[in-house]
Amino acid sequence: MTLMTDMSTPTTALRFATGDTSLGPVLVATSGRGVCAILMGDDADALAHDLRRRFPKARLIEGDAQAEALAARVAGAIEAPSRGLDLPLDIGGTAFQRRVWEALREIPAGTTASYAEVARWIGAPGAARAVARACAANPVAVAVPCHRVVGSDGALSGYRWGAGRKRALLAREGAA
Repeated sequence: MTLMTDMSTPTTALRFATGDTSLGPVLVATSGRGVCAILMGDDADALAHDLRRRFPKARLIEGDAQAEALAARVAGAIEAPSRGLDLPLDIGGTAFQRRVWEALREIPAGTTASYAEVARWIGAPGAARAVARACAANPVAVAVPCHRVVGSDGALSGYRWGAGRKRALLAREGAA
């Protein structure tokens, strides 16, 4: 996982495209260094608006062939998680968030971990709530699989992209 470039500069270009999944549209955006956003929702236009809000000074380029292929690849991984999704990432975040996100990428498909377990893995055993906040700030759905993190009792807790999507993703992976 690489660190995000300064997306606030006016010369930054992001290429993006949307793909269709049975869970709704998915928008995938990439910088020259890697994927910087994977957004899930109910409406492709709303996802594009969210991307513009996240990167207000970036020049957005919609729908070139490379972005379309990447969106199709992500959509395919959502539909069939056994395909895997190993992408170069260009995401920011605090040092703590990046530690959490790196740990989440180590959770195998078909398994879950609690927020407290993730906190222990990264050497911050009392930081389960901070882990939950890092999951909520995750800009790349499924590439950083925060859907695999559950409550200490195994219950599905909140999910930035919707509890129904979390449940469906886990079911597809065989974890629910």
